[in-house]
Amino acid sequence: MMDGISEESPLVVKKAPPVPPPLPCTVTTNYHEKGLVIAGTAVKGCSCVNTATKDLWEALFDGGYRSDVCIRTDNGGIIYAHASILGMASPVMKSMLKQKKVHGRWRAISIRGVPQEAVRIFIRFLYSSCFEEEEMQEFVMHLLVLSHAFVIPHLKRMCERKLEKGMVTIENVVDIFQLALLCDAARLGLICHRLILRNFRAVSATEGWEVMKKSHPILEKLLLESLMESDNMQKERKRKFEERKMYLQLYEAMEALVHICRDGCRTIGPHDKCLKEDKEPCKFGACKGLELLVRHFAGCKMRVPGGCIHCKRMWQLLELHSRLCCDSDSCRVPLCRNFKERIKKQNKKDEIKWRILVRKILRAKHIAGSPFFPWSIAACA
Repeated sequence: MMDGISEESPLVVKKAPPVPPPLPCTVTTNYHEKGLVIAGTAVKGCSCVNTATKDLWEALFDGGYRSDVCIRTDNGGIIYAHASILGMASPVMKSMLKQKKVHGRWRAISIRGVPQEAVRIFIRFLYSSCFEEEEMQEFVMHLLVLSHAFVIPHLKRMCERKLEKGMVTIENVVDIFQLALLCDAARLGLICHRLILRNFRAVSATEGWEVMKKSHPILEKLLLESLMESDNMQKERKRKFEERKMYLQLYEAMEALVHICRDGCRTIGPHDKCLKEDKEPCKFGACKGLELLVRHFAGCKMRVPGGCIHCKRMWQLLELHSRLCCDSDSCRVPLCRNFKERIKKQNKKDEIKWRILVRKILRAKHIAGSPFFPWSIAACA
């Protein structure tokens, strides 16, 4: 039956794979205009728009050929532009131009509150999406305001990135923070807020802070509240760290206790073990201190109400071990089974306290749900 299948049949697996289709053609023509920045970075031969086209838009803006919009700025400045370009670039400008009456062929709008040069750079960007790096460095805050007010998200993102990358300092952080709040620049505002909290003493001594206190007292109050909240959170983190450190020490003490009672450690251990003082140093850091506590517990003669504080600590460690031990029948730690029986008769209040302690120790070691001691896995299974 196989003899009837020809070599050209689709059932026959050919040795050579089919030739893949050719890759899509890449753009072979790259253009570059020295001194201009596009999309926040200097163009290095990877622009999709050739130099002649960008020069054409630049010339249209600079020459104002057949312009029909007059933009008035501070100090009597005038910038000429084209309504069709402004309207397509900004929905806000489109609405403004619709509301303005035409006088001859001219419509007039006003952009005030920022320097005329900043307005010129902004309008130029609407034409060619280009700007000079030095101009961006000087007028970045004004351009951020203009891009937010006239809804130019591309320019707004570039201004935010420019400010985020090294332009926020102790002296101007308050001003930039207020600007970020007004312009809905969340990431920039967060960066400024963190810088204020980290350097509050230096920031509160700046001129910007004094001006903010007078003009925006509510903002000052919110910053002070956030500073207090940050301090409280830092204290809480420190408290939790110290608490976890204590639970880890208890964990290590439990390990060292089982180690001493089961294997023995150099000079102390069970009677049936051969102890050697020249053994290598013990890997359990808590072993030395626990050894001293065990020796004291074995030889203490104090029998008074309240007892010895060191013996109390040892009793607590033994009870804690019994609550963590998986198999009291085979456990070598003294009184483990006795404490297990005592737990059954303990009042509910004490039982809850011990359970909380055990849970926190397990959580601190990130082994909740597993046997506490690694050597108890077999017994618990």
